[in-house]
Amino acid sequence: MSADKLDKIVVIGAGTMGQGIARTIAETGTEVILCDLNSEILEKSLHLLSDALDRDIEKWGITASEKKAILARIKANSDCCECVKHAKMVIEAIPESRENKRELFRKLDGVCPPETIFVSNTSTLSISDLASATNRPEKVIGMHFLNPVHKVPLVEIVRGLQTSDATYKSIYDFAGKLNKTPVSVNEYPGFVTTRIIVPFLNEAMHVLMEGICSADDIDIAMKLGFGFNMGPLALADLMGLDEVMSWMENLYDELGEVKYNPCPLLRKMVRAGQLGVKTGQGFFKYDHEGNRI
Repeated sequence: MSADKLDKIVVIGAGTMGQGIARTIAETGTEVILCDLNSEILEKSLHLLSDALDRDIEKWGITASEKKAILARIKANSDCCECVKHAKMVIEAIPESRENKRELFRKLDGVCPPETIFVSNTSTLSISDLASATNRPEKVIGMHFLNPVHKVPLVEIVRGLQTSDATYKSIYDFAGKLNKTPVSVNEYPGFVTTRIIVPFLNEAMHVLMEGICSADDIDIAMKLGFGFNMGPLALADLMGLDEVMSWMENLYDELGEVKYNPCPLLRKMVRAGQLGVKTGQGFFKYDHEGNRI
């Protein structure tokens, strides 16, 4: 199945990543259905997307007519079973839970056409394990997008043990259609980007917790010292501290290495609901548009 035939795409999960994936697809001129069982989350997601596009208009990034065209290509639907019946591709972007993702794929397998490709946006979970919940493991593959999806030019394409060459080629070509640079990854916990970034973030949190340096100075040191565009603590805030902790816990459970054990400070902040940009408070404070205060 060539990339130009993948014209019926459904994204399941209207959170930050699902919203970003839907926007990225729509920006390339392709229609996409954004689906979430929670209609309130779905409605909020569309409002957030509209606000984000308005900010891009203010910065001369896009025009008002381009915004209108992007939104027109995104159809919202809270009936996931109905909207996938004729889908050529389903991209799941639900929260990072092995059980929930497997259950979703199991249900999709029962209602989607046999040729439908299942894509997971998981950051740490096994594609082979998710695929085993279906009767089409050769058509299950990972596309690990990074946040913000429409800005980060990278996507990891993750092959499961039984992912077919035809499925891989379709998704590789699709990544190019989205103007992304694909990196091919053989399945392993954390893939490439998550596995490398998690210890970096975790160590920065330990440095802060131990009182060695302030949050501001940690980020300044890493930005100026090593040329990073963003410091590790601000990056963790942007990713969402609950998401970051989930990645760490999955990697720690899978590999048993201490470097993936979440910093106690991170655990405390997540318990307190200080999740970063999306709640206005993480290692730094943010306004309602996500700008540092």
